[in-house]
Amino acid sequence: MFEVVVPPNQAKERLDKFLTRFIGSVSRARLQKVIEEGLVLVDGQPAKSSHLVLPNQKIDVCIPKPKKVDILAEDIPLDIVYEDEHLLVVNKPAGMVVHPAFANYSGTLVNALMYYCGELSAVGGRQRPGIVHRLDKGTSGLMVVAKDDAAHQGLSKQFRDKTAQRVYQAVAWHRFRKRQGKIETYIARSPKNRKRMTVQSEGKLAVTNYAVLETFKFLSLVELRLETGRTHQIRVHLSYIGHSVLGDHEYAGRNRQIGSLSSQDDIQLAGELLEMIDRQALHAKTLAFTHPIKKELMRFHSHLPADMQELLNRLRG
Repeated sequence: MFEVVVPPNQAKERLDKFLTRFIGSVSRARLQKVIEEGLVLVDGQPAKSSHLVLPNQKIDVCIPKPKKVDILAEDIPLDIVYEDEHLLVVNKPAGMVVHPAFANYSGTLVNALMYYCGELSAVGGRQRPGIVHRLDKGTSGLMVVAKDDAAHQGLSKQFRDKTAQRVYQAVAWHRFRKRQGKIETYIARSPKNRKRMTVQSEGKLAVTNYAVLETFKFLSLVELRLETGRTHQIRVHLSYIGHSVLGDHEYAGRNRQIGSLSSQDDIQLAGELLEMIDRQALHAKTLAFTHPIKKELMRFHSHLPADMQELLNRLRG
């Protein structure tokens, strides 16, 4: 239990939104659940998420510790690109969450892996067995998963030392002025919305290299190589330089961009393309690393998923 006093200059704001911004480390969905359970009191009385906070109100918040949830092994199809006794490489589909978390305890990649493998490395913790690195829910592509602790530690070191290679392709808004370049900023969690990341001076260093592969009327096919692996890095960086990933709900990749188009034909085409894809058009296409046990260089490639390939086919006419 802890107490929050609303600042004297606070404007009217929903209780759940205010607490999300004020606390910072708890998601809005989690706070809404806590409020619903009567564990948040405003001036001593239970309140709803929609309650508008006022200056100098006293808010008591009790956030229970998350329950430890046993991971359910689920028979979910996997696209396995490579497998041996130490690790496997999977091609994750868009729409699949990588590991269980609040409000997502089933249907994840880890649930599928537990059914398929039985046991995975424990280095990542109870909720993330075998997970060396992650992809966002809406991002498709290649991931390496560790079956044992030795493989996990060896792979993690390569990602940490930046010797593992990850190459992505994205369909991004607008034409780039330069055919290639480097985006180097600091990224941190947004103080206004903890589900989003933003460029901030007090964040962690993030470096993305890009090269334009193909240019269309108002879109570009871009290859991206990561030097660091920050949350949402590519999506944040492309949005920051004015080239949001097509279809990205969180980082201005949808209808907001249509207003910048001048011709009616372009506006119509953009609307049709957005109807074709309901996620960010971003795919982890290439993954390379040294096998942590066999010490062999391993490189894997994957084809673009159907939704991105259909977009490109339409753009190419």
